[in-house]
Amino acid sequence: MSTFWSVWVIVIVLGTIFGCAWLLLATRKGQTNDTETENTTGHSYDGIEEYDNPLPKWWFYLYLGTCVFALGYLVLYPGLGNYEGLLGWTSTNQWEAEVQEAEEKYGPIYAQFGETPIPELSQNEDAMKIGQRLFANNCSVCHGTAARGQVGFPNLTDDDWLWGGEPEQIVHTIANGRQGNMTPKGVMPNMSNEQVDQVVNYVLSFSGREKDAEAAEAGAAVFAQACTACHGADGTGMQAVGAPNLTDNIWLYGSTYEWIKETVVNGRQNQMPAQEGRLTDDQIHILSAYVYSLSN
Repeated sequence: MSTFWSVWVIVIVLGTIFGCAWLLLATRKGQTNDTETENTTGHSYDGIEEYDNPLPKWWFYLYLGTCVFALGYLVLYPGLGNYEGLLGWTSTNQWEAEVQEAEEKYGPIYAQFGETPIPELSQNEDAMKIGQRLFANNCSVCHGTAARGQVGFPNLTDDDWLWGGEPEQIVHTIANGRQGNMTPKGVMPNMSNEQVDQVVNYVLSFSGREKDAEAAEAGAAVFAQACTACHGADGTGMQAVGAPNLTDNIWLYGSTYEWIKETVVNGRQNQMPAQEGRLTDDQIHILSAYVYSLSN
């Protein structure tokens, strides 16, 4: 932080500590023992009067000790602006030390599974317990604790895969992440509202759910122009670009007329963050085996 804000923090912190100490000493002045008196502060409420008695000595010295402890702490540890403390402690170097300790302790455990092929590893109960914990810590916030996904986040327990469900494809997805991009109105940005209605009905017709059969029939030509580049002529999708299969009953953003229209008109943007750098290669391997086991 800048020098100004560093001084600002120092003044506030030290001012608070010394202010508390002064308040204790100032209110103690003239009270030389712990003897209770009949003197009152003059406050009275509902027949109850507040006596003007000193704090017990042990309580008074405990408060002063707290102030002394605070000053000692601030000498040893950071807390006064840019002052780093005599011990040189930071949350970053403590975290790095804990990570290093964890790697030394658990690294060999991960390594023993790192060379096992994923299909075989997915049958290893001990490895899958580790994989489940890795999933809970790194993936469940989006895919859910049961890996069944939610709106915008794929269900990992079925056999429908946007980018492929083979072991090497799962490893690539986890390690490098994925960027999903459905452009508004596909490759036909001048699509009219009538054409939007037609193509939505056509997509619904894949599962026999169109609202308007005539519009669905007209939507085939719109789909061919705007959507086949990614979803294919038959609408079964293309894993190479992460385009979903539109002919099954598995939907990432909902399958009603309104949901599909929203997708066509406004497009969709989604990202799977890369875990490489956050997880070791062995951890990614075990996690991939766990994800593979969910649908195999």
